Amino acid sequence: MAEESTVPAPWITPSGRYARALGRAIDVALALVVLLAAQRYTGDYDLLLGALMALALLARRRRPVTVMAVVLTLALVQFLLYEPYVGTPPASAPAAYDVAVLFAMMSVVHHSRTAWTPYAAGGVVLLATAATTVGAPFLGIEPFTDGGTLLVCWGLTLTVWLTAFALLTRRLYAESQAARARHAEREQEQRVRLAAARERAEIARELHDVVAHSLAVMILQADGAGAVLRKSPDMAESALRTIAATGRDAIDDMHRIVRVLREGQPEAGSAGEDRRLVTLDEIEVVADRARTAGLTVDLSVDVAGGRLSPAEEMTAFRIVQECLTNVLRHAGAGAAVDIRVREEDGALLIDVTDDGAGALAGRASVGTSGGNGLVGMRERVELTGGAFEAGPRLGSGWHVRASIPVRTKR
Repeated sequence: MAEESTVPAPWITPSGRYARALGRAIDVALALVVLLAAQRYTGDYDLLLGALMALALLARRRRPVTVMAVVLTLALVQFLLYEPYVGTPPASAPAAYDVAVLFAMMSVVHHSRTAWTPYAAGGVVLLATAATTVGAPFLGIEPFTDGGTLLVCWGLTLTVWLTAFALLTRRLYAESQAARARHAEREQEQRVRLAAARERAEIARELHDVVAHSLAVMILQADGAGAVLRKSPDMAESALRTIAATGRDAIDDMHRIVRVLREGQPEAGSAGEDRRLVTLDEIEVVADRARTAGLTVDLSVDVAGGRLSPAEEMTAFRIVQECLTNVLRHAGAGAAVDIRVREEDGALLIDVTDDGAGALAGRASVGTSGGNGLVGMRERVELTGGAFEAGPRLGSGWHVRASIPVRTKR
């Protein structure tokens, strides 16, 4: 049997130092039982062998296999040194202090960490008992000539083995329950971390959409209002109204995001809760604001009412809003934008293209190929299980295409 290191497993379940103290007390009690049993004999070797067995039992939890090997060896020595009718009571091969063999076997079975060790320990004791029975007549040991003595020893061994095996089963069950609890706790922590990461990503997308779009529209409108303030007060007034409306919507969205950060948000999957509801109708609102900022917007929305969930409508709105923001930032006033939103074959298709012919067309369009806006749009679409594509057009301009699976409402 291979050596193994085990962790003490008390027979009852107090925690910490109380469990360790109980284990030590049990070890000392078993050692005292063996030592007191050895004191009943007056042979020259009995007390010494019993004391060595008792001392070995003190390490039965940390080195159960080694302890069993030592105790079996001492029992064999006691058997070989047998002297008939020496001592009071008369010495015999199965001396009373040989109960240490059963204690050692119980320790191996109870604290086993491998599947075969409990059976090997029981088998070794049974074979040792049978071997001493066969060898007894050659040494003139009368108690072992009776087959009933062998049956009694085997019965006692099996009883102790079954008790230890029951304790082993209980310990393994308790350890498996503890392992399952630790695993469930780690899974819960992982789910919390993933949920927090998703929430941070969603808040980052919302912040980008709100800040980037609103500021882009407000800056362009403010520039336009400043340019026509003296020549066309009516146009300047319209631009200022657009700035005010955009700012109010941005503040509402920022308040919502701050509320989420302070109070938390509903579980993933409850899209639309605790947020400003956005529908496809609001695409026309952002398109009108883009027109007042100087873009030429051709908008077509062909989706039956009530077909989309709030989350799907929010995704479509944010994609169109981000596309218009990018056109304002990188093409500028004067660019033409074509927006097509339609439902086809169970998917919501969004197609936005611009000609890149605005007032900023000759400048470098930093960020158009990989900024936070494109990353946010791609993440939104991929979270729905859809497909996203964006890139420059031949000649000039930019195109964005998204396909979002539509989950039909019941």
